[in-house]
Amino acid sequence: MMLEKLEERKEQLEKELQEFIRKRDELNAAAREYANKRDELNKKVREMLAATKDVKKKRDELNAKVKEIRAKRNEIFKEVDALYKEVDKLRRSIDKGGRPLGEIEKEIRRLEFKQQTAVLTIEKERALVERIAKLRKELEERKAQLERHEEFKRLISRIRELKDQARELLNELKAYAEEADKYHEQLTQMFSEIDETRKLADEMHEKFIESKKEADRCHNEAIRRRKDIKDLEKVIKALKSKQVKSKEQREKEELIRKAKEIYEMFKRGEKIETEDLLILQRAGLI
Repeated sequence: MMLEKLEERKEQLEKELQEFIRKRDELNAAAREYANKRDELNKKVREMLAATKDVKKKRDELNAKVKEIRAKRNEIFKEVDALYKEVDKLRRSIDKGGRPLGEIEKEIRRLEFKQQTAVLTIEKERALVERIAKLRKELEERKAQLERHEEFKRLISRIRELKDQARELLNELKAYAEEADKYHEQLTQMFSEIDETRKLADEMHEKFIESKKEADRCHNEAIRRRKDIKDLEKVIKALKSKQVKSKEQREKEELIRKAKEIYEMFKRGEKIETEDLLILQRAGLI
């Protein structure tokens, strides 16, 4: 009974062993697949990061150009302001009374900037537009009055020339800024894709770790099953050996018993057969 139970247990352990081996191999295959995907995604991330360097370089070059042009415009406006001071000084000697032209020009620029950047109601924007138009009219009328003076005409001509340059620089600045914005948007999109790809790579790595951990557990369980099977095989072998010896002992005891009976028959003078003699011989009595 014990031997049968041990044999059944051994058979169960062998089934479990094969199942753990199967699971281990499947999990190791899955782990390799996750590792390959992770490595491919990390490689893609590195390639994408390399590509962002070129885009960033172009964007930074364009932004540097914008900064350079803005600095040139600022220098032009400084010169314009300085010329307006000369104009105002000359105006005061020619045109008695009235606001300095430079102040009118500055106010026009300030109001134009406000119109472009501030959120205004329709009424306030209309009032602002009317104010700018009124100041422009005042500026042009004042200039017209003073342009008969040669020095004044020269200064105003230079101011207009500088303003034309400033407008050209502004157009150039806008073009570079728009181009820089395009590269910046491209760079933002690239970094977004890089983050998504890196996230996927991290997920693949987590799955790799989980699969490898479970595969190692199944491997350890398989080792335990092998050990248990070997231990059981030793016990089964010992039991079978014991059973064989027990059978031999019983057969020997039976042989001796029969031999003694035959020997007693022989001593009584009873007739014995050849087969009986063989039993006596096997028992060591003759």
